[in-house]
Amino acid sequence: MKPTIAFVGVGRMGANMARRLRDCGYAVTAVHDAHASTAGALAAEIGARHAPTLAAVTAAAEVIFTVVTDDAAQLGIFTENGDSLLAGARDKIFVNCATITPATHIEIEQRARAVGAATLEGCMASSIPQARNGTLYLMCGGSKETFEHVRPILQSLSSALHYIGPTGQAARVKALVNMVMNINTAALAEGLGLGHAMGLDLALLREIFLQTGANSQVLKTDGEDMQNRDHACFFSAAHAAKDSTIAWRLGVEAGLHLPLAAATKLQFDRMVALGLGGIDKSGVAELTFKDRHA
Repeated sequence: MKPTIAFVGVGRMGANMARRLRDCGYAVTAVHDAHASTAGALAAEIGARHAPTLAAVTAAAEVIFTVVTDDAAQLGIFTENGDSLLAGARDKIFVNCATITPATHIEIEQRARAVGAATLEGCMASSIPQARNGTLYLMCGGSKETFEHVRPILQSLSSALHYIGPTGQAARVKALVNMVMNINTAALAEGLGLGHAMGLDLALLREIFLQTGANSQVLKTDGEDMQNRDHACFFSAAHAAKDSTIAWRLGVEAGLHLPLAAATKLQFDRMVALGLGGIDKSGVAELTFKDRHA
Protein backbone atom coordinates (compact mmCIF):
# COMPACT_ATOMS: atom_id res chain seq x y z
CA MET A 1 0.00 0.00 0.00
CA LYS A 2 1.33 3.43 -0.93
CA PRO A 3 2.33 5.67 1.99
CA THR A 4 0.36 8.79 2.77
CA ILE A 5 2.08 12.07 1.90
CA ALA A 6 1.90 15.66 3.12
CA PHE A 7 3.58 18.89 2.05
CA VAL A 8 4.89 21.93 3.88
CA GLY A 9 5.58 24.74 1.44
CA VAL A 10 3.19 24.68 -1.50
CA GLY A 11 4.40 27.47 -3.70
CA ARG A 12 4.85 26.71 -7.37
CA MET A 13 7.31 23.84 -6.84
CA GLY A 14 5.68 22.21 -3.83
CA ALA A 15 2.17 22.55 -5.22
CA ASN A 16 3.09 20.95 -8.53
CA MET A 17 4.90 18.11 -6.79
CA ALA A 18 1.76 17.50 -4.75
CA ARG A 19 -0.38 17.53 -7.90
CA ARG A 20 1.98 15.09 -9.57
CA LEU A 21 1.90 12.61 -6.69
CA ARG A 22 -1.88 12.87 -6.48
CA ASP A 23 -2.04 12.03 -10.19
CA CYS A 24 0.23 9.03 -9.54
CA GLY A 25 -2.23 7.58 -7.06
CA TYR A 26 -0.72 8.76 -3.80
CA ALA A 27 -2.97 10.10 -1.06
CA VAL A 28 -1.77 13.65 -0.36
CA THR A 29 -3.50 14.03 2.96
CA ALA A 30 -2.43 17.47 4.18
CA VAL A 31 -0.76 20.68 3.00
CA HIS A 32 0.55 23.67 4.92
CA ASP A 33 2.11 26.95 3.88
CA ALA A 34 3.13 30.22 5.49
CA HIS A 35 0.53 31.77 3.17
CA ALA A 36 -2.65 30.12 4.39
CA SER A 37 -4.68 31.08 1.32
CA THR A 38 -2.19 29.27 -0.93
CA ALA A 39 -2.46 26.08 1.10
CA GLY A 40 -6.23 26.36 1.30
CA ALA A 41 -6.64 26.69 -2.46
CA LEU A 42 -4.39 23.71 -3.17
CA ALA A 43 -6.10 21.59 -0.50
CA ALA A 44 -9.47 22.24 -2.11
CA GLU A 45 -8.08 21.41 -5.54
CA ILE A 46 -6.45 18.07 -4.70
CA GLY A 47 -8.72 16.87 -1.92
CA ALA A 48 -6.21 17.31 0.89
CA ARG A 49 -6.67 18.82 4.33
CA HIS A 50 -5.42 22.34 4.88
CA ALA A 51 -3.47 21.60 8.07
CA PRO A 52 -3.58 24.59 10.43
CA THR A 53 -0.37 23.63 12.25
CA LEU A 54 2.90 21.88 11.52
CA ALA A 55 2.11 19.20 14.09
CA ALA A 56 -1.11 18.47 12.20
CA VAL A 57 0.88 17.91 9.02
CA THR A 58 3.07 15.31 10.73
CA ALA A 59 0.04 13.59 12.22
CA ALA A 60 -1.62 13.34 8.81
CA ALA A 61 1.02 11.46 6.80
CA GLU A 62 3.87 8.97 6.80
CA VAL A 63 6.13 10.92 4.43
CA ILE A 64 6.30 14.70 4.62
CA PHE A 65 7.91 16.81 1.88
CA THR A 66 9.21 20.24 2.81
CA VAL A 67 9.79 22.82 0.07
CA VAL A 68 10.62 26.09 1.82
CA THR A 69 12.73 29.11 0.99
CA ASP A 70 15.93 29.14 3.03
CA ASP A 71 17.82 27.99 6.13
CA ALA A 72 15.76 30.09 8.53
CA ALA A 73 12.49 28.72 7.15
CA GLN A 74 13.79 25.14 7.28
CA LEU A 75 14.96 25.45 10.87
CA GLY A 76 11.70 27.19 11.75
CA ILE A 77 9.51 24.25 10.79
CA PHE A 78 11.73 21.82 12.71
CA THR A 79 11.91 23.73 15.98
CA GLU A 80 12.55 21.75 19.13
CA ASN A 81 9.82 23.65 21.01
CA GLY A 82 6.36 24.90 20.09
CA ASP A 83 4.53 24.00 16.91
CA SER A 84 6.87 21.84 14.87
CA LEU A 85 7.02 19.01 12.38
CA LEU A 86 8.95 17.13 15.08
CA ALA A 87 5.85 16.83 17.28
CA GLY A 88 4.71 13.20 17.20
CA ALA A 89 7.24 12.47 14.48
CA ARG A 90 8.46 9.02 15.53
CA ASP A 91 8.79 6.75 12.46
CA LYS A 92 7.96 9.59 10.07
CA ILE A 93 10.18 10.44 7.07
CA PHE A 94 10.87 14.02 6.02
CA VAL A 95 12.09 14.68 2.48
CA ASN A 96 13.60 18.16 2.52
CA CYS A 97 13.79 19.76 -0.92
CA ALA A 98 14.85 23.34 -0.21
CA THR A 99 18.18 24.64 -1.47
CA ILE A 100 19.85 25.28 1.88
CA THR A 101 23.28 24.87 3.41
CA PRO A 102 24.68 21.39 4.10
CA ALA A 103 25.02 22.35 7.76
CA THR A 104 21.29 22.98 8.05
CA HIS A 105 20.43 19.64 6.48
CA ILE A 106 22.73 17.97 9.01
CA GLU A 107 21.16 19.89 11.90
CA ILE A 108 17.64 18.91 10.80
CA GLU A 109 18.71 15.26 10.53
CA GLN A 110 20.03 15.36 14.09
CA ARG A 111 16.85 16.94 15.42
CA ALA A 112 14.72 14.36 13.64
CA ARG A 113 16.78 11.43 14.88
CA ALA A 114 16.35 12.66 18.43
CA VAL A 115 12.59 12.07 18.17
CA GLY A 116 12.83 8.81 16.19
CA ALA A 117 12.22 10.25 12.71
CA ALA A 118 14.30 10.12 9.53
CA THR A 119 15.23 12.74 6.96
CA LEU A 120 16.40 12.76 3.36
CA GLU A 121 17.76 15.56 1.23
CA GLY A 122 15.78 15.80 -1.99
CA CYS A 123 17.72 18.47 -3.85
CA MET A 124 16.13 19.51 -7.14
CA ALA A 125 17.88 20.81 -10.25
CA SER A 126 14.74 21.57 -12.23
CA SER A 127 11.88 24.05 -12.46
CA ILE A 128 8.11 24.32 -12.34
CA PRO A 129 7.14 22.33 -15.48
CA GLN A 130 9.35 19.43 -14.39
CA ALA A 131 7.75 19.41 -10.94
CA ARG A 132 4.32 19.10 -12.55
CA ASN A 133 5.33 16.50 -15.14
CA GLY A 134 7.36 14.25 -12.84
CA THR A 135 10.65 14.92 -14.62
CA LEU A 136 12.64 16.52 -11.82
CA TYR A 137 16.39 15.98 -11.58
CA LEU A 138 16.77 14.79 -7.99
CA MET A 139 19.94 14.47 -5.92
CA CYS A 140 19.43 12.78 -2.57
CA GLY A 141 21.48 12.58 0.59
CA GLY A 142 20.98 10.77 3.86
CA SER A 143 20.62 7.20 5.01
CA LYS A 144 20.67 4.77 2.09
CA GLU A 145 17.93 2.80 3.85
CA THR A 146 15.71 5.88 3.98
CA PHE A 147 16.43 6.62 0.34
CA GLU A 148 15.43 3.10 -0.70
CA HIS A 149 12.27 3.31 1.40
CA VAL A 150 11.02 6.40 -0.44
CA ARG A 151 12.57 5.61 -3.83
CA PRO A 152 9.20 4.72 -5.47
CA ILE A 153 7.80 8.12 -4.48
CA LEU A 154 10.87 9.90 -5.78
CA GLN A 155 10.74 7.96 -9.04
CA SER A 156 7.20 9.28 -9.55
CA LEU A 157 8.59 12.79 -9.31
CA SER A 158 11.77 12.44 -11.35
CA SER A 159 13.29 11.39 -14.63
CA ALA A 160 16.77 11.33 -13.09
CA LEU A 161 17.35 10.19 -9.53
CA HIS A 162 20.75 10.03 -7.84
CA TYR A 163 21.78 8.95 -4.36
CA ILE A 164 24.80 11.12 -3.54
CA GLY A 165 25.78 9.95 -0.06
CA PRO A 166 25.35 10.94 3.60
CA THR A 167 23.36 13.99 4.63
CA GLY A 168 25.01 17.19 3.43
CA GLN A 169 26.53 15.72 0.30
CA ALA A 170 23.53 16.31 -1.94
CA ALA A 171 23.34 19.93 -0.76
CA ARG A 172 27.00 20.38 -1.67
CA VAL A 173 26.42 19.03 -5.17
CA LYS A 174 23.31 21.22 -5.57
CA ALA A 175 25.31 24.28 -4.50
CA LEU A 176 27.85 23.56 -7.22
CA VAL A 177 25.15 23.00 -9.84
CA ASN A 178 23.57 26.35 -9.04
CA MET A 179 26.93 28.10 -8.75
CA VAL A 180 27.89 27.10 -12.29
CA MET A 181 24.37 27.79 -13.60
CA ASN A 182 24.33 31.27 -12.07
CA ILE A 183 27.81 32.07 -13.38
CA ASN A 184 26.68 30.98 -16.85
CA THR A 185 23.57 33.15 -16.54
CA ALA A 186 25.54 36.24 -15.56
CA ALA A 187 28.12 35.60 -18.30
CA LEU A 188 25.44 35.17 -20.96
CA ALA A 189 23.83 38.45 -19.89
CA GLU A 190 27.18 40.20 -20.33
CA GLY A 191 27.78 38.62 -23.74
CA LEU A 192 24.36 39.56 -25.06
CA GLY A 193 24.55 42.98 -23.44
CA LEU A 194 27.85 43.71 -25.13
CA GLY A 195 26.56 42.35 -28.43
CA HIS A 196 23.56 44.67 -28.17
CA ALA A 197 25.80 47.64 -27.39
CA MET A 198 27.84 46.91 -30.52
CA GLY A 199 24.73 46.76 -32.68
CA LEU A 200 24.87 43.04 -33.41
CA ASP A 201 21.84 40.97 -34.41
CA LEU A 202 21.11 39.19 -31.12
CA ALA A 203 19.07 36.40 -32.70
CA LEU A 204 22.01 35.60 -34.96
CA LEU A 205 24.43 35.95 -32.05
CA ARG A 206 22.43 33.47 -29.99
CA GLU A 207 22.41 31.03 -32.91
CA ILE A 208 26.19 31.28 -33.19
CA PHE A 209 26.60 30.87 -29.43
CA LEU A 210 24.45 27.74 -29.70
CA GLN A 211 26.79 26.18 -32.25
CA THR A 212 30.10 27.09 -30.61
CA GLY A 213 31.91 26.94 -27.28
CA ALA A 214 29.58 29.64 -25.94
CA ASN A 215 26.71 27.14 -25.84
CA SER A 216 25.10 26.27 -22.52
CA GLN A 217 21.82 25.07 -21.07
CA VAL A 218 21.28 28.60 -19.81
CA LEU A 219 21.53 29.90 -23.38
CA LYS A 220 18.64 27.61 -24.30
CA THR A 221 16.45 28.57 -21.34
CA ASP A 222 17.32 32.25 -20.83
CA GLY A 223 18.91 33.69 -23.98
CA GLU A 224 15.75 34.67 -25.82
CA ASP A 225 14.18 35.92 -22.59
CA MET A 226 17.18 38.18 -21.98
CA GLN A 227 16.88 39.60 -25.49
CA ASN A 228 13.12 40.13 -25.25
CA ARG A 229 13.06 41.23 -21.59
CA ASP A 230 10.69 38.39 -20.75
CA HIS A 231 11.52 37.67 -17.12
CA ALA A 232 8.49 35.63 -16.08
CA CYS A 233 9.76 33.85 -12.99
CA PHE A 234 10.81 30.22 -13.08
CA PHE A 235 13.88 30.68 -10.84
CA SER A 236 13.97 34.02 -9.11
CA ALA A 237 16.91 36.37 -8.87
CA ALA A 238 16.46 36.30 -5.09
CA HIS A 239 16.93 32.53 -5.10
CA ALA A 240 19.95 32.93 -7.37
CA ALA A 241 21.42 35.40 -4.88
CA LYS A 242 20.80 33.01 -1.97
CA ASP A 243 22.22 30.00 -3.79
CA SER A 244 25.25 31.92 -5.07
CA THR A 245 25.94 32.95 -1.48
CA ILE A 246 25.77 29.34 -0.29
CA ALA A 247 28.30 28.24 -2.90
CA TRP A 248 30.60 31.22 -2.28
CA ARG A 249 30.63 30.50 1.47
CA LEU A 250 31.45 26.85 0.82
CA GLY A 251 34.40 28.07 -1.22
CA VAL A 252 35.54 30.30 1.63
CA GLU A 253 35.25 27.38 4.06
CA ALA A 254 37.36 25.27 1.70
CA GLY A 255 40.02 28.00 1.53
CA LEU A 256 39.47 28.63 -2.19
CA HIS A 257 39.46 31.89 -4.12
CA LEU A 258 36.45 31.77 -6.44
CA PRO A 259 36.36 35.15 -8.23
CA LEU A 260 33.63 34.20 -10.71
CA ALA A 261 31.36 32.89 -7.95
CA ALA A 262 31.98 36.06 -5.94
CA ALA A 263 31.25 38.36 -8.88
CA THR A 264 28.07 36.45 -9.74
CA LYS A 265 26.87 36.67 -6.15
CA LEU A 266 27.35 40.43 -6.27
CA GLN A 267 25.31 40.71 -9.48
CA PHE A 268 22.33 38.86 -8.04
CA ASP A 269 22.67 40.70 -4.72
CA ARG A 270 22.48 43.91 -6.74
CA MET A 271 19.27 42.75 -8.39
CA VAL A 272 17.72 42.16 -4.98
CA ALA A 273 18.89 45.60 -3.78
CA LEU A 274 17.25 47.18 -6.84
CA GLY A 275 13.94 45.49 -6.13
CA LEU A 276 14.36 42.94 -8.93
CA GLY A 277 14.61 39.87 -6.73
CA GLY A 278 11.17 38.63 -7.68
CA ILE A 279 11.82 38.37 -11.41
CA ASP A 280 13.53 35.46 -13.12
CA LYS A 281 17.32 35.13 -12.93
CA SER A 282 17.35 35.97 -16.66
CA GLY A 283 16.64 39.50 -15.45
CA VAL A 284 20.34 39.87 -14.65
CA ALA A 285 20.44 41.12 -18.24
CA GLU A 286 18.74 44.27 -16.94
CA LEU A 287 22.11 45.10 -15.36
CA THR A 288 24.17 44.57 -18.51
CA PHE A 289 22.15 46.00 -21.42
CA LYS A 290 22.43 49.72 -22.09
CA ASP A 291 19.33 51.81 -21.37
CA ARG A 292 17.69 49.16 -19.19
CA HIS A 293 16.79 49.20 -15.52
CA ALA A 294 20.22 49.98 -14.11
